[in-house]
Amino acid sequence: MVTDQLHGDILRHYAGEPLTERIIAALQAAGKSLDCLKIDDLAPIDEFHTRGRKATMELASAANIQQWMKILDVGSGIGGPSRCLAATYGCMVTGLDLSKEYCRVASMLADMVGLNHLVDYQQGDALDLPYADQSFDAVWTQHASMNISDKSRLYGEFYRVLKPGGVLAAYDVFSGSGETLHYPVPWASEPGSSFLVSPEESRLILAATGFDIKLWQDDTESATAWFRKIATKSSESSKPVLGLHLLLGDEFPSMLKNQFCNLQEGRIRIMQIVAERK
Repeated sequence: MVTDQLHGDILRHYAGEPLTERIIAALQAAGKSLDCLKIDDLAPIDEFHTRGRKATMELASAANIQQWMKILDVGSGIGGPSRCLAATYGCMVTGLDLSKEYCRVASMLADMVGLNHLVDYQQGDALDLPYADQSFDAVWTQHASMNISDKSRLYGEFYRVLKPGGVLAAYDVFSGSGETLHYPVPWASEPGSSFLVSPEESRLILAATGFDIKLWQDDTESATAWFRKIATKSSESSKPVLGLHLLLGDEFPSMLKNQFCNLQEGRIRIMQIVAERK
């Protein structure tokens, strides 16, 4: 499980102060109607991972997400991908996140866009999932494992809660050249709460856990191009009213810059993974 000190460090990094009022104020300032809010209105804050909604939809297609599936989103954040899956496919999605505040905001936004009948959120530890064995048809995770050191236990928990034939759909950050990262990055302000492994090591752990790898795709080139566009756009315009800076605070510009440098210099890699429980 996550230690108390690391737990606190992670929660402080991911905007420990209340977010609800800040997000509502930003939505209003951006001219969004709170009475008829749509998923697309939330796009600037909803997809807290590389390449945003496009990466979510590509992963969903690769994992063959279907309406009948019951899905667990581990590291669900404020709920963007879970709401996207529910709205697109009509499937039931449970989101789990370490941050109680993120879960609270995710539930609020689900209610505001009329999806609370398909999604629910629970605070919890990914290394000790509060669900029975073989509870889900798919486990979904995007940019969450970087804060977790025990990958064997993490993948073991994914395997445990999946039904036989169930799929793991992951879009994650891995180590690249082995050189020290430029900090801060979006998931950590300093190295003490960042736990990257190489794609090769991760694949070995998944296989040892019992997963059958169906897709192993390096998305680093596309991710680098995406961050290049974001960096260019950021330098050409003022900070938007509605954006991920609401979640990550004043360090967010430095995080973007460093993430782009880490990708460009080969210090990190981005992988899309689909694996099946045997």
